[in-house]
Amino acid sequence: MAIDKNTMRLKFNEQIQLILMNKREDNNAFLSTNDYSRVIQQVKKSKKSLNTAGEKKTTKDYRVIRKYDILVMDGKEHLIRPIDEKNVVLYYATIDELFDILYDTHSAIGHGGRNRMVTELKNNYCNITNETIMVFLKLCAECHKKAACSKVGLAPKPILQPTFNSRGQVDLIDMQTRRHNDYRFIMNYQEHLTKYIVLKPLKSKCVEEIAYNLIDIYTLFGAPSILQSCSGKKFVTSVINKLHVIWDEVKIDYGWPKHSESQESLERTNRDVQEMLSAWMGKKNSLDWPSALKFIQFKKNRTFHPGIGTSPYEAMFGCTARISLATSNLPNAEMPEITEIKTEEDS
Repeated sequence: MAIDKNTMRLKFNEQIQLILMNKREDNNAFLSTNDYSRVIQQVKKSKKSLNTAGEKKTTKDYRVIRKYDILVMDGKEHLIRPIDEKNVVLYYATIDELFDILYDTHSAIGHGGRNRMVTELKNNYCNITNETIMVFLKLCAECHKKAACSKVGLAPKPILQPTFNSRGQVDLIDMQTRRHNDYRFIMNYQEHLTKYIVLKPLKSKCVEEIAYNLIDIYTLFGAPSILQSCSGKKFVTSVINKLHVIWDEVKIDYGWPKHSESQESLERTNRDVQEMLSAWMGKKNSLDWPSALKFIQFKKNRTFHPGIGTSPYEAMFGCTARISLATSNLPNAEMPEITEIKTEEDS
Protein backbone atom coordinates (compact mmCIF):
# COMPACT_ATOMS: atom_id res chain seq x y z
CA MET A 1 0.00 0.00 0.00
CA ALA A 2 1.33 3.44 -0.92
CA ILE A 3 2.34 5.74 1.91
CA ASP A 4 2.29 9.52 1.83
CA LYS A 5 5.40 11.66 2.06
CA ASN A 6 5.02 12.51 5.75
CA THR A 7 4.57 8.86 6.74
CA MET A 8 7.53 7.94 4.56
CA ARG A 9 9.60 10.62 6.31
CA LEU A 10 8.71 9.26 9.76
CA LYS A 11 9.58 5.69 8.79
CA PHE A 12 12.85 6.84 7.22
CA ASN A 13 13.88 8.80 10.31
CA GLU A 14 13.04 5.81 12.52
CA GLN A 15 15.29 3.57 10.42
CA ILE A 16 18.12 6.11 10.51
CA GLN A 17 17.89 6.31 14.30
CA LEU A 18 18.21 2.51 14.49
CA ILE A 19 21.33 2.70 12.33
CA LEU A 20 22.79 5.43 14.53
CA MET A 21 22.37 3.26 17.62
CA ASN A 22 24.93 0.86 16.16
CA LYS A 23 27.38 3.52 15.00
CA ARG A 24 30.39 4.76 16.89
CA GLU A 25 30.03 8.19 18.44
CA ASP A 26 32.85 9.49 16.24
CA ASN A 27 31.21 8.40 12.95
CA ASN A 28 31.70 10.95 10.19
CA ALA A 29 28.81 10.14 7.88
CA PHE A 30 25.92 11.21 10.09
CA LEU A 31 25.92 14.77 11.40
CA SER A 32 23.26 16.10 13.72
CA THR A 33 22.49 19.81 13.55
CA ASN A 34 24.54 20.34 16.71
CA ASP A 35 27.46 18.31 15.29
CA TYR A 36 27.28 20.38 12.11
CA SER A 37 27.52 23.67 14.03
CA ARG A 38 30.30 22.30 16.24
CA VAL A 39 32.39 21.26 13.23
CA ILE A 40 31.98 24.70 11.64
CA GLN A 41 33.28 26.33 14.82
CA GLN A 42 36.19 23.87 14.95
CA VAL A 43 37.10 24.66 11.32
CA LYS A 44 37.21 28.37 12.16
CA LYS A 45 39.35 27.70 15.23
CA SER A 46 41.76 25.43 13.36
CA LYS A 47 42.15 27.89 10.49
CA LYS A 48 42.92 30.68 12.92
CA SER A 49 45.54 28.57 14.70
CA LEU A 50 47.23 27.51 11.46
CA ASN A 51 47.24 31.02 9.98
CA THR A 52 48.40 32.89 13.10
CA ALA A 53 52.13 33.16 13.75
CA GLY A 54 53.09 31.91 17.20
CA GLU A 55 49.75 30.14 17.73
CA LYS A 56 49.98 26.53 18.90
CA LYS A 57 49.16 24.13 16.06
CA THR A 58 47.81 20.65 16.80
CA THR A 59 47.41 17.43 14.84
CA LYS A 60 43.66 17.91 15.14
CA ASP A 61 43.88 21.29 13.39
CA TYR A 62 45.57 19.75 10.36
CA ARG A 63 43.13 16.83 10.34
CA VAL A 64 40.10 19.13 10.44
CA ILE A 65 41.38 21.37 7.63
CA ARG A 66 42.08 18.37 5.41
CA LYS A 67 38.49 17.20 5.78
CA TYR A 68 36.32 20.30 6.09
CA ASP A 69 35.92 23.81 4.73
CA ILE A 70 33.25 26.50 4.95
CA LEU A 71 31.25 28.00 2.09
CA VAL A 72 29.48 31.27 2.94
CA MET A 73 26.48 32.20 0.82
CA ASP A 74 24.12 35.05 1.52
CA GLY A 75 25.50 35.23 5.06
CA LYS A 76 24.87 31.54 5.80
CA GLU A 77 27.71 29.10 6.48
CA HIS A 78 27.71 25.67 4.82
CA LEU A 79 30.06 22.84 5.64
CA ILE A 80 31.82 21.44 2.56
CA ARG A 81 34.72 19.19 1.65
CA PRO A 82 37.84 21.23 0.77
CA ILE A 83 37.68 22.17 -2.90
CA ASP A 84 40.19 20.25 -5.01
CA GLU A 85 41.83 21.03 -8.35
CA LYS A 86 38.59 20.07 -10.13
CA ASN A 87 36.76 22.92 -8.34
CA VAL A 88 33.94 20.58 -7.31
CA VAL A 89 31.85 21.69 -4.32
CA LEU A 90 30.58 18.80 -2.18
CA TYR A 91 28.32 19.54 0.78
CA TYR A 92 27.96 17.81 4.12
CA ALA A 93 24.29 17.10 4.87
CA THR A 94 22.78 16.93 8.34
CA ILE A 95 20.58 14.06 9.48
CA ASP A 96 17.56 16.37 9.41
CA GLU A 97 18.20 17.19 5.74
CA LEU A 98 18.68 13.61 4.51
CA PHE A 99 15.08 12.73 3.72
CA ASP A 100 14.35 15.86 1.67
CA ILE A 101 17.61 15.52 -0.27
CA LEU A 102 16.90 11.87 -1.10
CA TYR A 103 13.22 12.48 -1.89
CA ASP A 104 13.92 15.39 -4.25
CA THR A 105 16.80 13.60 -5.99
CA HIS A 106 14.82 10.37 -6.38
CA SER A 107 11.85 12.21 -7.87
CA ALA A 108 14.05 14.28 -10.18
CA ILE A 109 15.66 11.22 -11.80
CA GLY A 110 12.37 9.41 -12.36
CA HIS A 111 12.59 7.01 -9.39
CA GLY A 112 16.02 5.77 -10.40
CA GLY A 113 17.55 2.84 -8.49
CA ARG A 114 20.56 2.60 -6.20
CA ASN A 115 23.27 3.10 -8.83
CA ARG A 116 21.59 6.15 -10.32
CA MET A 117 20.95 7.61 -6.87
CA VAL A 118 24.56 7.06 -5.79
CA THR A 119 25.90 8.62 -8.98
CA GLU A 120 23.60 11.64 -8.74
CA LEU A 121 24.16 12.31 -5.04
CA LYS A 122 27.94 12.05 -5.17
CA ASN A 123 27.92 15.04 -7.51
CA ASN A 124 26.66 17.24 -4.67
CA TYR A 125 27.22 15.57 -1.30
CA CYS A 126 30.11 13.78 0.39
CA ASN A 127 28.52 12.10 3.42
CA ILE A 128 25.38 10.33 2.15
CA THR A 129 26.05 6.60 2.42
CA ASN A 130 24.78 3.70 0.32
CA GLU A 131 23.16 2.36 3.48
CA THR A 132 21.12 5.55 3.83
CA ILE A 133 20.08 5.43 0.17
CA MET A 134 18.90 1.83 0.49
CA VAL A 135 16.82 2.69 3.56
CA PHE A 136 15.05 5.33 1.50
CA LEU A 137 14.55 3.17 -1.60
CA LYS A 138 12.97 0.35 0.41
CA LEU A 139 10.29 2.80 1.52
CA CYS A 140 9.39 3.99 -1.99
CA ALA A 141 6.07 2.42 -3.01
CA GLU A 142 6.49 3.52 -6.63
CA CYS A 143 9.78 1.63 -6.88
CA HIS A 144 8.16 -1.51 -5.47
CA LYS A 145 5.49 -1.30 -8.18
CA LYS A 146 8.12 -0.89 -10.90
CA ALA A 147 10.11 -3.83 -9.56
CA ALA A 148 7.04 -6.06 -9.58
CA CYS A 149 6.46 -5.29 -13.25
CA SER A 150 10.00 -6.04 -14.38
CA LYS A 151 12.18 -9.14 -14.45
CA VAL A 152 14.37 -9.29 -11.37
CA GLY A 153 18.09 -9.12 -12.08
CA LEU A 154 17.81 -8.40 -15.80
CA ALA A 155 18.99 -4.99 -16.97
CA PRO A 156 17.99 -3.86 -20.46
CA LYS A 157 20.71 -4.55 -23.02
CA PRO A 158 21.08 -1.58 -25.35
CA ILE A 159 21.86 -1.82 -29.03
CA LEU A 160 25.45 -0.59 -29.20
CA GLN A 161 26.19 0.45 -32.75
CA PRO A 162 29.77 0.34 -34.09
CA THR A 163 29.82 4.08 -34.76
CA PHE A 164 28.25 7.19 -33.32
CA ASN A 165 24.96 8.26 -34.90
CA SER A 166 24.51 5.13 -36.99
CA ARG A 167 21.03 4.60 -35.52
CA GLY A 168 18.48 6.98 -34.01
CA GLN A 169 15.06 6.49 -32.43
CA VAL A 170 12.13 8.89 -32.44
CA ASP A 171 9.08 8.37 -30.23
CA LEU A 172 6.12 10.45 -29.13
CA ILE A 173 4.86 10.84 -25.57
CA ASP A 174 1.15 11.67 -25.37
CA MET A 175 0.50 14.74 -23.19
CA GLN A 176 -3.02 15.52 -24.45
CA THR A 177 -4.49 15.26 -20.95
CA ARG A 178 -2.00 17.95 -19.88
CA ARG A 179 -2.23 20.17 -22.95
CA HIS A 180 -0.45 23.50 -22.44
CA ASN A 181 -0.40 26.42 -24.90
CA ASP A 182 -1.58 24.04 -27.65
CA TYR A 183 1.32 21.64 -27.03
CA ARG A 184 0.02 18.07 -26.85
CA PHE A 185 3.00 15.75 -27.39
CA ILE A 186 6.67 15.32 -26.59
CA MET A 187 9.09 14.17 -29.26
CA ASN A 188 11.77 12.01 -27.65
CA TYR A 189 14.77 11.46 -29.92
CA GLN A 190 17.58 9.13 -28.80
CA GLU A 191 21.00 8.49 -30.32
CA HIS A 192 21.51 4.76 -29.79
CA LEU A 193 25.22 4.49 -29.10
CA THR A 194 25.36 7.10 -26.34
CA LYS A 195 21.68 7.00 -25.22
CA TYR A 196 21.70 10.80 -25.48
CA ILE A 197 18.17 12.20 -25.80
CA VAL A 198 16.66 15.40 -27.17
CA LEU A 199 13.16 16.42 -26.09
CA LYS A 200 10.92 18.71 -28.14
CA PRO A 201 7.33 19.89 -27.45
CA LEU A 202 4.89 19.27 -30.32
CA LYS A 203 1.48 20.72 -31.05
CA SER A 204 0.49 17.72 -33.16
CA LYS A 205 1.65 14.38 -34.54
CA CYS A 206 1.94 16.00 -37.96
CA VAL A 207 4.84 14.47 -39.90
CA GLU A 208 6.01 17.91 -41.06
CA GLU A 209 6.30 19.24 -37.49
CA ILE A 210 8.24 16.13 -36.44
CA ALA A 211 10.55 16.38 -39.45
CA TYR A 212 11.41 20.03 -38.83
CA ASN A 213 12.28 19.25 -35.20
CA LEU A 214 14.50 16.39 -36.35
CA ILE A 215 16.22 18.77 -38.77
CA ASP A 216 17.13 20.96 -35.77
CA ILE A 217 18.84 17.94 -34.21
CA TYR A 218 20.51 16.68 -37.38
CA THR A 219 22.02 20.07 -38.21
CA LEU A 220 23.73 19.94 -34.80
CA PHE A 221 24.86 16.30 -34.59
CA GLY A 222 24.44 15.00 -38.12
CA ALA A 223 21.80 12.56 -39.39
CA PRO A 224 21.75 8.83 -38.54
CA SER A 225 22.01 6.09 -41.13
CA ILE A 226 18.91 4.39 -39.70
CA LEU A 227 15.81 5.87 -38.06
CA GLN A 228 13.46 3.69 -36.03
CA SER A 229 10.42 4.09 -33.80
CA CYS A 230 8.05 2.08 -31.64
CA SER A 231 5.28 3.71 -33.70
CA GLY A 232 5.98 1.40 -36.63
CA LYS A 233 7.21 1.35 -40.21
CA LYS A 234 4.47 3.52 -41.72
CA PHE A 235 5.16 6.34 -39.28
CA VAL A 236 8.95 6.23 -39.74
CA THR A 237 8.71 5.99 -43.53
CA SER A 238 6.48 9.05 -43.72
CA VAL A 239 8.89 11.00 -41.48
CA ILE A 240 11.89 9.97 -43.62
CA ASN A 241 10.07 10.97 -46.81
CA LYS A 242 9.31 14.41 -45.37
CA LEU A 243 12.94 14.78 -44.26
CA HIS A 244 14.04 14.08 -47.83
CA VAL A 245 11.67 16.77 -49.12
CA ILE A 246 12.99 19.36 -46.66
CA TRP A 247 16.66 18.38 -46.98
CA ASP A 248 17.37 16.40 -50.12
CA GLU A 249 20.96 15.62 -49.08
CA VAL A 250 19.77 13.48 -46.16
CA LYS A 251 19.80 9.73 -46.84
CA ILE A 252 18.19 7.75 -44.02
CA ASP A 253 16.84 4.20 -44.04
CA TYR A 254 14.02 2.70 -41.98
CA GLY A 255 14.93 0.41 -39.08
CA TRP A 256 13.25 -1.50 -36.25
CA PRO A 257 14.51 -2.21 -32.71
CA LYS A 258 16.48 -5.45 -33.04
CA HIS A 259 15.87 -6.84 -29.56
CA SER A 260 12.89 -6.83 -27.20
CA GLU A 261 15.25 -5.75 -24.39
CA SER A 262 16.21 -2.69 -26.41
CA GLN A 263 12.59 -1.74 -27.01
CA GLU A 264 11.86 -2.16 -23.29
CA SER A 265 14.81 0.13 -22.53
CA LEU A 266 13.46 2.81 -24.85
CA GLU A 267 9.97 2.51 -23.38
CA ARG A 268 11.46 2.88 -19.91
CA THR A 269 13.24 6.05 -21.04
CA ASN A 270 9.86 7.48 -22.05
CA ARG A 271 8.42 6.56 -18.63
CA ASP A 272 11.41 8.15 -16.90
CA VAL A 273 10.85 11.38 -18.81
CA GLN A 274 7.18 11.45 -17.80
CA GLU A 275 7.99 10.78 -14.14
CA MET A 276 10.75 13.40 -14.06
CA LEU A 277 8.41 15.88 -15.72
CA SER A 278 5.65 15.18 -13.17
CA ALA A 279 8.15 15.70 -10.34
CA TRP A 280 9.27 19.01 -11.86
CA MET A 281 5.69 20.23 -12.29
CA GLY A 282 4.86 19.30 -8.71
CA LYS A 283 7.95 20.97 -7.29
CA LYS A 284 7.47 24.16 -9.33
CA ASN A 285 3.67 24.11 -8.94
CA SER A 286 3.46 24.74 -12.68
CA LEU A 287 1.60 23.21 -15.62
CA ASP A 288 4.09 24.60 -18.14
CA TRP A 289 5.72 21.29 -19.07
CA PRO A 290 6.97 22.52 -22.49
CA SER A 291 9.27 25.00 -20.72
CA ALA A 292 10.53 22.22 -18.44
CA LEU A 293 11.67 19.90 -21.23
CA LYS A 294 15.12 21.43 -21.68
CA PHE A 295 15.84 20.93 -17.96
CA ILE A 296 14.48 17.37 -17.96
CA GLN A 297 16.59 16.63 -21.03
CA PHE A 298 19.75 17.86 -19.29
CA LYS A 299 18.92 16.00 -16.09
CA LYS A 300 18.24 12.74 -17.92
CA ASN A 301 21.40 13.01 -20.02
CA ARG A 302 23.66 13.59 -17.02
CA THR A 303 22.14 10.68 -15.07
CA PHE A 304 24.04 7.38 -14.92
CA HIS A 305 22.78 4.84 -17.50
CA PRO A 306 23.36 1.21 -16.39
CA GLY A 307 23.32 -0.09 -19.96
CA ILE A 308 26.40 1.90 -21.03
CA GLY A 309 28.07 2.27 -17.62
CA THR A 310 28.17 6.07 -17.71
CA SER A 311 25.88 9.04 -18.33
CA PRO A 312 24.67 9.78 -21.89
CA TYR A 313 26.27 13.23 -21.62
CA GLU A 314 29.69 11.73 -20.86
CA ALA A 315 29.24 9.16 -23.62
CA MET A 316 28.37 11.91 -26.08
CA PHE A 317 30.91 14.59 -25.14
CA GLY A 318 33.63 12.68 -23.28
CA CYS A 319 33.41 14.75 -20.09
CA THR A 320 31.16 15.24 -17.08
CA ALA A 321 28.33 17.75 -17.46
CA ARG A 322 29.53 20.89 -15.70
CA ILE A 323 27.00 22.91 -13.76
CA SER A 324 27.37 26.03 -11.68
CA LEU A 325 26.84 26.24 -7.94
CA ALA A 326 23.39 27.55 -8.77
CA THR A 327 22.32 24.02 -9.71
CA SER A 328 24.09 22.12 -6.96
CA ASN A 329 20.95 21.03 -5.03
CA LEU A 330 21.71 23.11 -1.96
CA PRO A 331 19.37 21.64 0.66
CA ASN A 332 16.26 23.42 1.86
CA ALA A 333 16.73 26.62 -0.13
CA GLU A 334 17.08 28.13 -3.54
CA MET A 335 20.75 28.85 -4.20
CA PRO A 336 21.46 32.42 -3.04
CA GLU A 337 24.24 34.69 -4.23
CA ILE A 338 27.66 33.40 -3.20
CA THR A 339 29.37 36.06 -1.13
CA GLU A 340 32.45 34.24 0.17
CA ILE A 341 34.33 30.96 0.11
CA LYS A 342 36.70 30.44 3.00
CA THR A 343 39.78 28.43 2.11
CA GLU A 344 42.81 27.20 4.04
CA GLU A 345 44.72 30.34 3.09
CA ASP A 346 42.11 32.65 4.62
CA SER A 347 43.11 34.29 7.85
